[in-house]
Amino acid sequence: MSTLLLSLETSSPICAVALHYLSDGRLLGQTELRLEKSHSTHLTVLIEQLIANTGHRLADLGAVAVSDGPGSYTGLRIGAAAAKGLCFALDIPLLAVGTLPALAHQVAGRTPRAADYLFCPMLDARRLEVYTALYQADAQPLLLPTNLVLDASSLAEHLAHRSVLFFGSGAAKFQALVAGNPNAVFLPDVQPTAISIGELAFTAFQRQQFQDVAYYEPFYLKEVYTTTPKSA
Repeated sequence: MSTLLLSLETSSPICAVALHYLSDGRLLGQTELRLEKSHSTHLTVLIEQLIANTGHRLADLGAVAVSDGPGSYTGLRIGAAAAKGLCFALDIPLLAVGTLPALAHQVAGRTPRAADYLFCPMLDARRLEVYTALYQADAQPLLLPTNLVLDASSLAEHLAHRSVLFFGSGAAKFQALVAGNPNAVFLPDVQPTAISIGELAFTAFQRQQFQDVAYYEPFYLKEVYTTTPKSA
């Protein structure tokens, strides 16, 4: 019987997979590697090992969820390709979960008095640019995912009235710009996890919010620029 939800997180340097029960959303297991550029060689190995170590088979999968982005272009492509391949081969649904709402969900779930704060995940997009969004504790967005070039006035209208928690790989760049603002609270070492992808994907599965396996593409947020190498 297809009873498991497999979740993949490849939007960051962390390569992570998790298994949840589709019956009630309980976590069965998770594993991750914090190695730069490890996704292409390790993702399928992590999937196989986690499924085997929990006493299951690929045939037990009932759905696959993938981190939808924004984030690393290459990482998102690798995650999407693996998820689509599994869904096509097993004839099971594909679910996509935004990286930014999953990060906010992850932090809100472990924050005391979460309703007192706004939650602002920031992912590094190089230089002073970040991928960011802003959420209430109940996951309602106040700012939809966007790419933002940071300066001292960024998000000033929200920081003037509420305490905002900032976290993710791009948050440190903003910390120096708003130093001294008591409403800006920065949380270190918050990384995307496959567990939070799975938790939100479980809700999406119940609502049958499935992706088209053939045509799904990750949410890159902005165009990817490539350059032609100079000849020697």
